[in-house]
Amino acid sequence: MSENIVPLDQLGMNDVPRVGGKNASLGEMIKNLGSLGVEVPGGFATTAAAFDNFLDEAGIRERIHAKLDQLDADDVNQLASTGREIRSWIIDSPLPAELQQEISAAYQAMAVDGRDATVAVRSSATAEDLPDASFAGQQETYLNISGIDQVLHAIRLVFASLFNDRAISYRVHQGFAHADVSLSAGIQRMVRSDLAASGVMFSIDTESGFEDVVFITSSYGLGETVVQGAVNPDEFYVYKNNLESAERSILLKNRGNKLIKMVYAESDSPEQAIQTVDVDAADSKRFSIDDDDITALARMAVTIEQHYGRPMDVEWAKDGENGKLYIVQARPETVQSRAGSVIERYQLKATSEVLVSGRAVGNRIGQGQAKVIGDLSQMDQIEQGDVLVTDMTDPDWEPIMKRAAAIVTNRGGRTCHAAIIARELGIPALVGTGSCTEDITHGREVTVSCAEGDSGHVYAGLLEFDYQRHELSDMPEIPIKVSMNVANPERAFTFSRLPHAGIGLARLEFIISNMIGIHPRALLDFDNMAPELQQAIEARIGGYAGPVEYYVDKLSEGIATLAAAFAPERVIVRLSDFKSNEYAHLLGGDVFEPHEENPMLGYRGASRYISDDFKPSFRLECEAIKRVRNEMNLKNLEVMIPFVRTLTEARAVHELLRENGLVRGVDGFRVIMMCEIPSNVILAEQFLEYFDGFSIGSNDLTQLTLGLDRDSGLVADAFDERDPAVMKLLQQAIEACKAADKYVGICGQGPSDHPDLAEWLLEQGISSISLNPDSVVETWLFMAEHCKS
Repeated sequence: MSENIVPLDQLGMNDVPRVGGKNASLGEMIKNLGSLGVEVPGGFATTAAAFDNFLDEAGIRERIHAKLDQLDADDVNQLASTGREIRSWIIDSPLPAELQQEISAAYQAMAVDGRDATVAVRSSATAEDLPDASFAGQQETYLNISGIDQVLHAIRLVFASLFNDRAISYRVHQGFAHADVSLSAGIQRMVRSDLAASGVMFSIDTESGFEDVVFITSSYGLGETVVQGAVNPDEFYVYKNNLESAERSILLKNRGNKLIKMVYAESDSPEQAIQTVDVDAADSKRFSIDDDDITALARMAVTIEQHYGRPMDVEWAKDGENGKLYIVQARPETVQSRAGSVIERYQLKATSEVLVSGRAVGNRIGQGQAKVIGDLSQMDQIEQGDVLVTDMTDPDWEPIMKRAAAIVTNRGGRTCHAAIIARELGIPALVGTGSCTEDITHGREVTVSCAEGDSGHVYAGLLEFDYQRHELSDMPEIPIKVSMNVANPERAFTFSRLPHAGIGLARLEFIISNMIGIHPRALLDFDNMAPELQQAIEARIGGYAGPVEYYVDKLSEGIATLAAAFAPERVIVRLSDFKSNEYAHLLGGDVFEPHEENPMLGYRGASRYISDDFKPSFRLECEAIKRVRNEMNLKNLEVMIPFVRTLTEARAVHELLRENGLVRGVDGFRVIMMCEIPSNVILAEQFLEYFDGFSIGSNDLTQLTLGLDRDSGLVADAFDERDPAVMKLLQQAIEACKAADKYVGICGQGPSDHPDLAEWLLEQGISSISLNPDSVVETWLFMAEHCKS
């Protein structure tokens, strides 16, 4: 057996000291996972011993470590000059003759039909891809390398990259001694993803730590654009728990703009063997991979995770010549998998002018003086606590990233190397904003919020925010189910980490306004819309089969994300309860919505569903519910009908649901009525004949009982759910449901604002209290203390 090189298929995870984490992992997958559908391109690796011998024969080992011993890694100028000098020593030194001969023989063995193989030459450090330190992107990779001269040169470049500025700094701050780290070069057959797509996937949600999804990013061309953060990629979430049991497992799809891609270039130099080109405009408006690819990738991620026994960070590529999907790297995920049972929550107390928005990384809030930086030559402008604003970052920026209070970029996705490093450093990052370097003024004070879901925002000024930290492992038992009011699917994975009994109120309006943004009738009647409206709609629906399909698909995505996040607990989705003035704000809404003097008491809820004008739109909501329950097998999903004024409306909605294939009692399906009108309580027994229980909407019930407008500041002081008249109706509603042996919960604002009201509801025997997420822990502990006394 050679001391210098080893075929990848002869390696495993016990070979990390020999060939580094990356190459050991490739060998581990080739040997163990090929029969399980995980394809990994083959090749060979040089050993750490070969690297050490190279340094010795070149006579540069002692010079290198003497130089590093004198280095202050926090002095970015000294770091840059030291790294540059060390790298030049390595690149200018020839590889030992024996090593060159063995590399040549192994490379020739990869030839096909007498043609030189095209390979990737990858770095693999012996302190790399560890469970507590990813070393993501610290060393270099060279793609589209062909011919032995190029291979040998690329290997020297890879060896030199052990002493990149970023790699030196990262080792210092992670506590690794330079002398203890060696490098292996992996020579791996190229996947022709330049003709297709590639990306990164995690077998865990990178922001919340939610373990039941695979998070996939994808863009056209070679994967370096995604890894480096040079492109805003497509994003996909896939639900692990029904990958094998349901027709559909894709929860959510977000289309990135994918403006550029990396492809092969004709060059004799490894540094110039690839080039960046523009993506065709039509392609950028489509998803870069299809649903079959997404599902297949998720299965591979789950297989890899199960083999390693921990969440994994995986790079993948699709070959445009044979259509196959390949795994080209897998390493442990290093941030969320270590989060434990502690949950941190950042929440702005107020907002201001939004300067830019993008994809949020880090679930935190940072603020400071914005420093708009063009390139690394300006790094000395960044002082501790500044907000770094730039076009894109890569791991070279790590030495200054750790100074920043937050990072904002024009380009990049949430799985790029810089995002991984930002998470490890605990710094919020807002990536893919598109225009931050133009829209944020150098020196301006800003607040960067990455704590509002997948989308984050940069606000003008230094805004106040709350910070809470909860240890959830020892929450006391309480004799009532506490569920949550959740509107935003982007927050669902994070909120699911709180103690809960599901979702008591999920508002469909948020999905319609924020994820869709188009009036359903404008989509149903798309062919008859004005040309300018059609154009605006087409800009949003790219990647979907058509206008109506877009509406149903996006509704399904939002609903499924909520249902999956809280499964197997009950998730009650309230069907749309927009008022006419709110529907009018959607794209195309002004064409279809009437003007009403008092929309709060007008065309809304059940009366809208059963009207001839809205029935086709309501049918789309029913279609989305059926898809999530039947095709995605999320049977924990139930629906709630809002604002049912009369028994006639109750009967009509019941029949309309049946006509649309949603039948109470079939396959455990339940329909809850929102009890929010005094008539609902007065005729509770009769209303309950059409529904499986009540969810009390204390906001409207208080408004309509006391005869006041809850949106009017003039009478706001009189709005109180604890008014005796309101509490009398609450008590009657609870008693009616208990007498009928049906579900009764409350989903209004009251229990979130008033723990004493939650305590009173507990005494009345209510089944469930649904709270806003920010009040769950406090109210839970309050009720636990009450139960003791």
